[in-house]
Amino acid sequence: MKLLFGLATGADSLEALERSASRAREVGDDLVVAVLEGPDEEGGLKATAERAREIVGEDIGVRTVEGHPGSRLVEIAESEGFDRILLGGGEQSPMGKIRIDSIAEFVLLNSHVSVTLLR
Repeated sequence: MKLLFGLATGADSLEALERSASRAREVGDDLVVAVLEGPDEEGGLKATAERAREIVGEDIGVRTVEGHPGSRLVEIAESEGFDRILLGGGEQSPMGKIRIDSIAEFVLLNSHVSVTLLR
């Protein structure tokens, strides 16, 4: 399976990325990490991409993506034939409901490719 992991800068998705990379290796999936400019731009694209490379190692591709993060992620997934988009994040509200950021919301509402939200 060809998987695209969307990683926003400043997002707390690194643990989900580590689990996804481990799982992809176990089952033989092809995983690519797309580092996106997130709403919280702390650290920037370059630093987030370097951190992602440290986590996933040499065997998984990491690339930076500029432009509107949600639409670029959907565009890449559809134009390059990915089977699924993986997104880390999602917090639980005090009422027990999930809260997602604007990137995840855009991708969930606009992608023709299956999307999995990892918490």
